[in-house]
Amino acid sequence: MSTSVRIVIVDDHPLVVSRLELLLPEMTDGRATVVASTGDASAAESLVRHWVPDLVLIDLRMPPPGGIRAITGVRLAAPRARIVAMSGDDDPALAVEALQAGAEAFLPRTGEPERLLQPLLSILDGWAVMPAELLSAVLGSARRAGPAPVELDKRERTLLQLISAGATTAEIAGRLHVSERTVKRLTASLLRKLRVSSRTEAAALAGRAGILGGTGV
Repeated sequence: MSTSVRIVIVDDHPLVVSRLELLLPEMTDGRATVVASTGDASAAESLVRHWVPDLVLIDLRMPPPGGIRAITGVRLAAPRARIVAMSGDDDPALAVEALQAGAEAFLPRTGEPERLLQPLLSILDGWAVMPAELLSAVLGSARRAGPAPVELDKRERTLLQLISAGATTAEIAGRLHVSERTVKRLTASLLRKLRVSSRTEAAALAGRAGILGGTGV
């Protein structure tokens, strides 16, 4: 991670929020900072609209309107922000719903906030993180849905393969010989074309369409 990352946390567990506020700057040499937090899911949209964060952590098991509604609001208010869903629930259905709503990654939460740090650091470096059983559920759902009903040109296919391989924005920029800003623009365009809201959903589409691999990353 080479640039500063502004983080907003939407979570009604004060211990988790306070520990992440303390540990994230320490573990990232000050590059990741929690700029705001709220325990009210209904306040998430206005909060991210004000702070314009790079990454938003959202607890799915929050009081009404709940974490899924918070994800939907955040996606509308800050389309470029990466959304990470968290839950202690073992049922993958809720996590899949979060991914469909616009989350790009999912972290199982435990009673120890420190356990969130390593996967969260991977997310900050550009990886899409989720448990293996959840990935299987996402890919299984995608396979049942059939192939993506769109035609992709060569660069779009390469971009989709790189995204599916977990390449960071910087790595994709190097492979395509464009700026990171251009990669973000191309990715947003690709997601719109595929009619998905996150890199994770795009990767699932790539898997069912049989166009993974061959990126050289």
